Amino acid sequence: MQVNIANHECTICWDGVYYFALSDYPNISAWELKKLLTFLEYEKQHGRKTEIVCEDKIIIAAVNNAIAHPETVENAVLPAKITECTACVQKGCITSFVCHTATIESASKILESGKLLSAVKAFGKAGNELVLDKRNAAGDPADYFDYIMFAWGNCQAGDRLVMERIRDGNPNEDDYGNKFAPGVRFYFRYEDLIKHPRYVFDGYHPVKIKDELIIADYLYSCIIPEQCKNDFKTLVHTNIKDRTHLIPQDGLGLWDWTNKVYNYVEELK
Repeated sequence: MQVNIANHECTICWDGVYYFALSDYPNISAWELKKLLTFLEYEKQHGRKTEIVCEDKIIIAAVNNAIAHPETVENAVLPAKITECTACVQKGCITSFVCHTATIESASKILESGKLLSAVKAFGKAGNELVLDKRNAAGDPADYFDYIMFAWGNCQAGDRLVMERIRDGNPNEDDYGNKFAPGVRFYFRYEDLIKHPRYVFDGYHPVKIKDELIIADYLYSCIIPEQCKNDFKTLVHTNIKDRTHLIPQDGLGLWDWTNKVYNYVEELK
């Protein structure tokens, strides 16, 4: 795995490269160094070698110092807002909530069972099999499929993945605009999920939970597009009914829908 530190538009792992963006390039923060060290350790634990590529000598010096003296960054605190990516309305990732987004079909199974499952558990296939699935466009390694992934609460990445599932490939511009069909969003407080016994921070995803998550134990809010309410009439358990909300899409595209839902969840505090 190559870690490429540069002035990227966003942070993403794709096809063997971790494009490591910074909130204030070329300055690298203590939190970003901690995140990088965590990623290097996670990769090492899974038998993968890492190579760090960066043209900025000051950044490389800071990285090498953190590697040599990890105690200098081990107590770095997660910022309330991360500005590695500023494409959204909030101009950064707000770290109060994390979110898992599912297609309507998958959300029906999730609500019926009361559990979020890793891909390995949900599909009954080994990670080595799922790596070869055509839906693994990012080239994620086998161990990623042992976990339930979460994005930051105001991020649109989950619904992008939903549209990829619906279209069975790369959506076009209209699919994120007037043809956009949102999934169901499961929101959790970040501070709650990191207390889960199977919580893992891999230095890339905000939160990963291994194997399964009992929704009722941690759910903050489940957001269902109002036009899909008939699909869920009998599936929402009584123990999360008061945390489940129907929101009208009102013809909104990906970005406006994401903002509307996040603002709604924020107001539930």
